[in-house]
Amino acid sequence: MTYFKNHRHQMKYGFYGEQCYPIGSGVTEAACKTVIKQRLCCSGMRWKETGAAVVLSLRTLVLTPTRWSQFWNKLNQYGFPTLSSL
Repeated sequence: MTYFKNHRHQMKYGFYGEQCYPIGSGVTEAACKTVIKQRLCCSGMRWKETGAAVVLSLRTLVLTPTRWSQFWNKLNQYGFPTLSSL
């Protein structure tokens, strides 16, 4: 009951549905399948957390076209840290 009381302002499903906001988990589940499962869960693959995080970061950049150009603009603006500069 406490959860419902504390989150009541977020449970206006009728209003959000009329505004065409997704109110189910299908969009999130599809994104997880596209971004994560298709890349990290192929046969025989084993990932350490750091490697998986880097691959998923790059994958999300590639799958979101505007982010890819923003990423490169940031690198051009601030540079890329090398071992000697760390």
